[in-house]
Order: sequence, then C-alpha cells, then structure tokens
Amino acid sequence: MNDRDHNQHVIDYYDGRIKKTMTPTGNLYTRHHLDELQRVTGIRAGDRVLDVGCGMGRYSIPLAARGVVVDGLDLSPFLLDRLKEYNDSGREIRTFCVDLVDHAPEAPAAYDAVVGFFMLHHVHDLARCFTAVKRLVKPGGIVAFVEPNAYSPLYYVQMMITPSMTWKGDRGIVKMRPGVIFPAMRAAGLASLALHRFGFFPPFVAGRPGGMWLEKRLEQVPVWRPLLPAALFSARRPD
Repeated sequence: MNDRDHNQHVIDYYDGRIKKTMTPTGNLYTRHHLDELQRVTGIRAGDRVLDVGCGMGRYSIPLAARGVVVDGLDLSPFLLDRLKEYNDSGREIRTFCVDLVDHAPEAPAAYDAVVGFFMLHHVHDLARCFTAVKRLVKPGGIVAFVEPNAYSPLYYVQMMITPSMTWKGDRGIVKMRPGVIFPAMRAAGLASLALHRFGFFPPFVAGRPGGMWLEKRLEQVPVWRPLLPAALFSARRPD
C-alpha cells in the first residue's frame, strides 16, 4: 500500500462518525495519560507542543487547558472540525490538516515537544515519521508517543468486541514494542530513548470511584509491569 492509499484508508476509518473513544471528555483515564506524559517528559505550561494525529482533541484540549501552547495536526478535516467545536480549553488550538511526513506545519525546530496519543500504530512508515518529527522539535526538545503496549492482551480483546475497531485498521498495534520503535527513532537521529509502561484498567473501570486509586497501586506491581496497557515511548533531539 502506498502513502496516498494508506492515508485515505486512515481517513475513511475515522471520518463521518463520532467514536466515543476519541471524544474529549476530560475523564480520569485521559487525565492519567496526560499526567504520566508530563511527569516523564517534563512538558509544562508555556511549552509549545504539536499533537500529531490529534483527532477531535481528546488530548489536545485538556493539554491546552493546562497552559500548554498546543497545535494539532491530523489528516482528517472532519476530525479537526470536531476539535474546534469541542474546544472549551479557553485557549486557541491551531490546526493543520496535512500529512506530517510530506508537509511540516511549521518551520524547522518550532516546538519544545512533539507528541502523539494512540496514533503511531496507524503510521505507514515509522522511520519517515520520526525523521519529520525531528525536523519540527527544537534541539534538546522532546518526542513522546503514548501507544498501546503490543504485549498487553487488553487491546486485542478490545479489538474483537468493539464494532468500531478492525484488525485492518488497528493491526499496527503489534509494532508498538521497543524492538520496532527504538530502531526507527535511532534511524531518525533521535537520542535518549526510553519506554515507560503504565495503566491497568480500561476507561470504564478506571473512571469508577476508587478505580484510578487502585490502578496507580497496581501499576507498581513488578510481575505484570511488562503487560501494562499504555506504552510511552520518548526521545530527545540531540542539542
């Protein structure tokens, strides 16, 4: 499949429907992902951040509400229109409807960080993606992607029981492991590669009373840490 066909497949997979898993609800599950991102990477209020594959703004909007200067990039005009409708952060979120690989939205070295949430497993060419990302982040800046952990059974079960998910659309999950991601990052010239796994429950459990309290404690149990569902891959552009 060439880049154009792949991009059109991704657009068709998401366009024209409002998926509950993509809407910006600001729930505990989403907040936990943002908490971990900021804790691990040091992203803080005032930093300029590009959210790649931002969709409807599930993470862009609450990140902007935390005082981060957020731009959003996505292939789908339908999803970006929804982001503008949903944006209640009190801050402007500029959007770019382009393919990151071929059309960088800003001049080189424009961002303190380039991040993405559950979008990397839809990317056709990981090495080219990271090369494009490196152009956009400042020297010493952060690259960070939260993805499904390829070794967690949770997502494969979810794929089987969720009508809106398909193997064709989400099979890239099997690549979300350090043996695939880290070589692509290194090939792009990124350094200080790291992996942090976290999470435990799906959103409908994590959001229940006491669910997040229990999740944070279960995350600390060493025996199942390799199977925790969220994988935060991070790196830096060398100075």
